[in-house]
Amino acid sequence: MIGWLAGVVRRNDAGLVILDVGGVGYQVHLASRREVAVGSSLEVHVRTAVRDDTILLYGFLEAEERDFFDQLLATPGVGPSTALAALRTMEMTQLVSAIEAGDVKTVATVPGVGAKTASRIVLELRGKVVAPLDAVAVPRDLDDALRSLGYSASEIRDALADVDIPDGEAAALRVALSRLGRS
Repeated sequence: MIGWLAGVVRRNDAGLVILDVGGVGYQVHLASRREVAVGSSLEVHVRTAVRDDTILLYGFLEAEERDFFDQLLATPGVGPSTALAALRTMEMTQLVSAIEAGDVKTVATVPGVGAKTASRIVLELRGKVVAPLDAVAVPRDLDDALRSLGYSASEIRDALADVDIPDGEAAALRVALSRLGRS
C-alpha cells in the first residue's frame, strides 16, 4: 500500500494529477480545493484502493483529510467519487461543522449527495468525526481515552481549546475531564 508521496506535479487535469516521484509518474486523484500548478512540488497523504482491474490513489494535503475521507467511505451509500466531491466542494472544517451541527441542507450541497445520503452522513458521523475543526490538535491517545468515556469530537475539542497539551497528556486529560464534568 502507498501511504505518502512527494514529487513534482507533471500534469493536472481537474484534480487528477500526475506526480513524478523519482522518475515514476503516479496518477493521483487529489482531494483539494487548492489549485496545484504544474511544475510545483507536492506532498500528499495517500489512500490506495485496489479494484479488480485497477489501483487508484487518492491524495490529500493533510492526514486529517485522509482520515475524514475514510470516515465518509464508511457511510452506506458514499463511495470514493462522492467523498472526493465533498472535499473538493467545501473546506473540510465547513463540512465537519455541518455534520456536527446536524445541518443536512449544507451536507446535501455536495454534488451527488441528496437529502437521503446527507441525512445518513450526519447520522453516521455526528460526534464521531476525527478531523479537527480548528487549531486544537488532540493526540490520538487522549482522544481515544475521552471518546471511550462517551464524549464527542466537538466536546473534546471544546474542552481542550485553550489547554497546552505539550505540557503533558495526563494534565490535559485532568483539565478536560474537569471541564466535561461541568457540562
